[in-house]
Amino acid sequence: MDYDIKDINLAGKGRLRIEWAEMSMPVVKSIRERFSVEKPLEGLRLSACLHVTTETAGLVKTLKAGGAQVVLCASNPLSTQDDVAAALVADDDIPVYAVKGEDHETYYSHILAALKHRPHLTMDDGADLVSSLHFIALQKWDELEPSVAAWGQGLSEEDRVALVQNVLGGTEETTTGVIRLRSMERDGVLQFPIISVNDANTKHLFDNRYGTGQSTVDGIIRATNRLLAGSTFVVSGYGWCGRGVAMRAKGHGAHVIVCEVDPLRALEAVMDGFQVMPIGRAAPLGDFFCTLTGDINVIRAEHFAAMKDGAMVANSGHFDVELDLPGLAREAVERRAIRDFVEEFKLKDGRRIYVLGEGRLINLAAAEGHPSSVMDMSFANQALTAAYMAARHAEMAKKVYSVPQEIDKEIALLKLRSMGVEIDTLTPEQEKYLSSWEMGT
Repeated sequence: MDYDIKDINLAGKGRLRIEWAEMSMPVVKSIRERFSVEKPLEGLRLSACLHVTTETAGLVKTLKAGGAQVVLCASNPLSTQDDVAAALVADDDIPVYAVKGEDHETYYSHILAALKHRPHLTMDDGADLVSSLHFIALQKWDELEPSVAAWGQGLSEEDRVALVQNVLGGTEETTTGVIRLRSMERDGVLQFPIISVNDANTKHLFDNRYGTGQSTVDGIIRATNRLLAGSTFVVSGYGWCGRGVAMRAKGHGAHVIVCEVDPLRALEAVMDGFQVMPIGRAAPLGDFFCTLTGDINVIRAEHFAAMKDGAMVANSGHFDVELDLPGLAREAVERRAIRDFVEEFKLKDGRRIYVLGEGRLINLAAAEGHPSSVMDMSFANQALTAAYMAARHAEMAKKVYSVPQEIDKEIALLKLRSMGVEIDTLTPEQEKYLSSWEMGT
């Protein structure tokens, strides 16, 4: 078995951490038991480009139990937990290509390994795997990292076409990836159906809000060991992730400012009790900044130039492009790593700006990502939608689909049951009333 990880001897530690995580993932474990009997993914090659964490281990073990031949690579250079990667290789015979801190070239060599698996199903977190596959099929060599482009150029035209035609469908985990995939669908280049796991209520209402909220603040605190109480905390983006971070920062006693471009979200932030203003006005006020937008250059050079001495800047959107770090670097006269996951940029006037986690996902760079209990629902969606795609792909068009409502509700019920929570059911009379237009007061 081929793989590329930091150290296979870390497997023992990873094994214990996976066991600890799975104590809080009863839904995924119940699906694994079902998959081990039903084998809905039997004989299918599945390439997963995900954050390599303890929770992801629970998912890929479930996919393998369902009969899939799984290969796993990292979806972010700083999100891999090396001991988990080692445990999956040593204990579960799952090929893993992921090393925490890997450089750009290595990151794409790992995506290339997932492409060489020639998957029937893809599983993405950010759409790097699917976009690379499409760039090869469309021969967009300038859009690819050189090693991936070289491999693609070495394929025959027949093999390039087969690489995409072989794929039955895929799933996408996060907002950023869904944005990219819907753009591909709109431009008419998407070559197979994708299910947006992020659209599931049991994903974004919980993972994005409670998971990102807690883990982002956790990452910022672990990186800096600074007190949030009494500080000014600027949140850029008030989607579900931004809502969660604003809520948790407020809970720590910070004064929270929200920056938005969407008037409805901005209005909601005001109604939720937060001060709302443009980033240009917030820049001189903030002690902590965190971007969660999915867009590029949210905090730019002119904003860094206006920040107070000691301002700390983090990102919890999927890609590091939310922060204009090249612009900051051009203005800096000196830079140094002052703590793990904290880099100091000294400006000409002596002010210091601190960038956390290289501008990458701070909750995974400096902390451990989302708590297992919330990822239990997200990864239950991944597992069940992979099985759904395997069974229904022939009926699906080349577009981005939401998670089927029956899967969403099933996961919610399974989660409630695992928590010992019971809910009401409608009586026949109530069902008739809700389905009738004749009945009024």
